[in-house]
Order: sequence, then structure tokens, then C-alpha cells
Amino acid sequence: MTLENSFHGRTLTTLAATGQDHFHELFQPLTPGFVSVPANDIEAVKKAVTDNKVCAVMIELIQGEGGVNVLTNDYVKDLSELCKKEDILLLIDEVQTGNGRTGELYCYMNYGIMPDVITTAKGLGGGLPIGACLLGEKVQDIFAPGDHGSTFGGNPIACAGALTVIGRLTPGFLSEVKAKGEYLKMSFTGAKGVESFAGMGLMAGIRPTGDLAKIMNELIGKGVLALTAKDKLRLLPALNIPFEDLKKAVEIILSVLEENA
Repeated sequence: MTLENSFHGRTLTTLAATGQDHFHELFQPLTPGFVSVPANDIEAVKKAVTDNKVCAVMIELIQGEGGVNVLTNDYVKDLSELCKKEDILLLIDEVQTGNGRTGELYCYMNYGIMPDVITTAKGLGGGLPIGACLLGEKVQDIFAPGDHGSTFGGNPIACAGALTVIGRLTPGFLSEVKAKGEYLKMSFTGAKGVESFAGMGLMAGIRPTGDLAKIMNELIGKGVLALTAKDKLRLLPALNIPFEDLKKAVEIILSVLEENA
């Protein structure tokens, strides 16, 4: 089971797990066996568990491609407890939220839970292609050596890069990420031209009152490259961005948002 508006990847089975129909259109038939329910709705989860033989639940704690939707603390804790009660595995997709992005090593640490499986990539390699799957105690003996292989899996260059990245994610560095995230929240919440702000650490989504496409084009012209996610402007700056550069970018974004309010 996954959540609606989720995004879990572009290989066939991760596409099937993705809870957005438009990603499925060109890749039928998909791997069967997935059901998606609305986010932050624990009753929908309970119904799905009753109606289906659910072996695992996979979630993003912040749905990046889905619109920077942050799952609530109560929902995540209730979901974790339900999975324990029903003997269901809890998988957390930390590809976007992991490796310091939200101010903790992994985003689940912000919620005080312990998942059974964590997937991580992107920021793990600092630009080098690498992914990892972390298994908790409940499933730690599922794989034996050679069961789960990859042509370039665990290659020395990518692993050296990952070790360097992990070594830089110190408590002091993560505290700076949190501080920068609070600065973004403080700057955009209630600002002119901003309908709403959502995010955690340096993963932020801004829903503007003006035309998003026009705002994006104007930002590019002023030297700020951002992303979109549904109806939001999405910010994913480098974790080590200097505060002065972050401040300059925020000032530009605020001015463009105000002009298009």
C-alpha cells in the first residue's frame, strides 16, 4: 500500500507503487498488487488493511513530486502503531528527504518512529549515482549475499563519495540546515503573494497567489533556478548553501511573488 500523490521512481514496479495515475499512462501493464489511499487519513489506511491483504506500507514523509505535502506527526505515529499491531512492514522512501535534507540524517527521525525499511539515494552520493536500502531488525536476515545484486552496485567510487557525504552530516551541520529551514519558513509564511508555505529543513514548497509559470520564468531571468511541484514553487537548495546566498535568493523570490500577487 502507498499514498495518493506519492512518487517512488520510474522503474516499472516503483511506477506501479507511485500513487499518481498520469505517471502510469505510457507504461502499462504495471506490476500488480498496489493500492493507494489518501495521505494523512488513518481511517483510509485501516479500511485498506481490512479490504486487502496488505503486507507492507510505503510512504514519503514529505511528498516532493506530489506537492511538498508534509505528513502530520499524529498520522505517522498512528500508522507506525497500526503496522506493528497488524504485522505490516513500514517502508519509508527517503530518496528526497534523506541525508540531511530535513535537518536530521533521515526524515523519520523528526517523527520519533522506527521503520522496517528505508530507501535512500540522490543526496547520498552528493552527485554520484548511488542508492541504498537499509533493513531494520525485523527484516535484516531476509537477504543472503548474492540475493540482491546490481551491475554497478556498491562500486568503490560511489561508495567513497557516499562516505564523504555521510561524514559531513555532523550535528553542527544539521543544525545549520534546520536554521536555514526556519529562515525560509519565517520569510515566506504570510508574505505578500504567498498563499501557503509547507516544508521541513531545506525542502520547501510555496503556493503563490499569482501565476506559477510566469513566476518561474521571472525567477530564471533574475538568476534563481527553482522547481515546481503541482501548484507550488519548490525549493531544494544545496544543504551547504551560504546564508548570504540563501538570503539573496529569498529576497529575489519575495520580490517576484509580490509583483505577481
